[in-house]
Amino acid sequence: MKENIFYFCQKEGIFLYDQEIEVRVLKSEEGFNLSLRTVFDIKEDILIVRLEGELDHHEAEKLRNQWKNMMYENSIKHVVLNLESLEFMDSSGLGVILGRYKEVLQLGGEMVVCSVTAPVERLFNMSGMFKIIRLAENEQFALSTLGVAS
Repeated sequence: MKENIFYFCQKEGIFLYDQEIEVRVLKSEEGFNLSLRTVFDIKEDILIVRLEGELDHHEAEKLRNQWKNMMYENSIKHVVLNLESLEFMDSSGLGVILGRYKEVLQLGGEMVVCSVTAPVERLFNMSGMFKIIRLAENEQFALSTLGVAS
């Protein structure tokens, strides 16, 4: 089964990325600033969500809609949320994650957060999110705990 990676850019919309195609419009040197870059990757029944930049109230609603669409259009059961490149998140970002966590639970799945930066980790700890959402060291380990060899 061929895996597809989906990129979302708030200015330009959705792009399908194939290993052989470079998606130029998503590079910051193309002349516009991306406050949030979202990459969706699907492996079996797992949606991998990679966030880069800043997730604040300006970006939260767009992310919520994109994430929900990806889950329901692709028969997703589990989610791996990679926050390695997320520099900032406010409470609206936590709300988006909590909402998707609840949807994953209703599907009988699990959400795993991985590669969290120090500021985002503090926010998750203060909010109690790590009491309900499992933290993994990296994406590969998160996938292996969900039964997928990366």
